[in-house]
Amino acid sequence: MGQADPRIERYLARERPWRDEIAALRRVVLDEGLTETLKWRSPCYTAHGGNVCMVDALKDTAFVSFFKGVLLEDPEGTLVPPGPNSRSARYFKCGSVEELVRTEPILRGFLRQAVDNERLGRRVDLPPDDLDLPDELVAALHADPDLAAAWESLTPGRRRGYVVAIAGARKSETRSARIDKHRAAILAGRGLHDR
Repeated sequence: MGQADPRIERYLARERPWRDEIAALRRVVLDEGLTETLKWRSPCYTAHGGNVCMVDALKDTAFVSFFKGVLLEDPEGTLVPPGPNSRSARYFKCGSVEELVRTEPILRGFLRQAVDNERLGRRVDLPPDDLDLPDELVAALHADPDLAAAWESLTPGRRRGYVVAIAGARKSETRSARIDKHRAAILAGRGLHDR
């Protein structure tokens, strides 16, 4: 049995959608010996000094999100990327406690692989970012040396998040507005979804 974090009991005590499914997924993850903590306002599980997975829910399902999911052998195609721009993480979705009972051996297999990957120090070999910076972002970085320095100090993943968010706007004015909106967070070294 893994090491539980008492903060997760308080997290699960609140009324929330998918609470029973999250609790059931948590039980399986802890049973595989992972250490539980609270990160990014969600239950997070670690092993061998690295983040392995998180347990949480979306509107339509509960899930286990594997940080290095692309490294997991998945011949049945059970794991899905969280979004179209996801390069490493993969979701194991769970629509009900009954579904988890049927798919628990599959989840346990993924958990064991993920823990073993951490033990072996395996890393996701991501290709260099293939995203072009929007013209508005290039102009903003050239015009503001402080913003440019802060941008360069962001992790590649944080930069990628901002590029996807800014470039997703169809109009130039909207792209510029998004840059203005995120300027303070970039200067503070935070990512798009960091609090």
